[in-house]
Amino acid sequence: MWYPENRHVLNETLNKYLKTGKHKKPLALDKNSKLKKGQNPLHGIIVPHAGYQYSGAVAGTAFSLIKKPVKKAIVIGPSHYVHLFDAMTTNQQDIQTPLGKTKTFNTDFLTGNIEQEHSISNQYPFLQKLHVEQIMPLMIGKITNQQALEIAKKISKIKALYVFSTDLSHFLDYETAVKKDKESVKIIENLDSEKFRFIDACGYFPLLILKELCKIKKTKPELVEYKNSGDVIGDKTSVVGYASFYF
Repeated sequence: MWYPENRHVLNETLNKYLKTGKHKKPLALDKNSKLKKGQNPLHGIIVPHAGYQYSGAVAGTAFSLIKKPVKKAIVIGPSHYVHLFDAMTTNQQDIQTPLGKTKTFNTDFLTGNIEQEHSISNQYPFLQKLHVEQIMPLMIGKITNQQALEIAKKISKIKALYVFSTDLSHFLDYETAVKKDKESVKIIENLDSEKFRFIDACGYFPLLILKELCKIKKTKPELVEYKNSGDVIGDKTSVVGYASFYF
């Protein structure tokens, strides 16, 4: 299991992770919200999706930025188990975790059984903790730049919190991973089209959609926190990188 199966333990775990985020700038949910002095608009976040004991705290730093009620969220993650060349959402009316059920919604995307995709399902408890009313999970396969643009245009019309799911480099030694991940973080923050193909991340194809969505929303991602599994468990011989952003 990627997170605690016991409702009480999961709830307490999420409480702990959601207290880890302390960002210097207060954020409003979207550009249509009434911004107070010093606030930035918040369209969405980028979070990792490993087991909670590894990356849950890093994910929590981004989820903790969401202070206003969210009616809808779109969770966009890579396909790890299904060969896919498109975007697919769930064919289920609800998603369920130990915290309960949450309704899903669809805006005419291809449907299928995507329940085993952990890059998406690992975000559900965080969203339930934030009392999100409806979720559209979107599993992304090997898409083209044109497909990424079309998907970005489609979801940009939906008033929702966008949650992009990706880990960074996998199974490098600690020093190499940190160097590689710093390069990826810089490319993501700058939306550098020329260097985007050099990003080392399992969520590369969702990030193609992110790049186009940020252009539409006229915003850029900003790093909240970076760590890797070596920082968490101490074994630095072979690590996985985790980063959280908001945009």
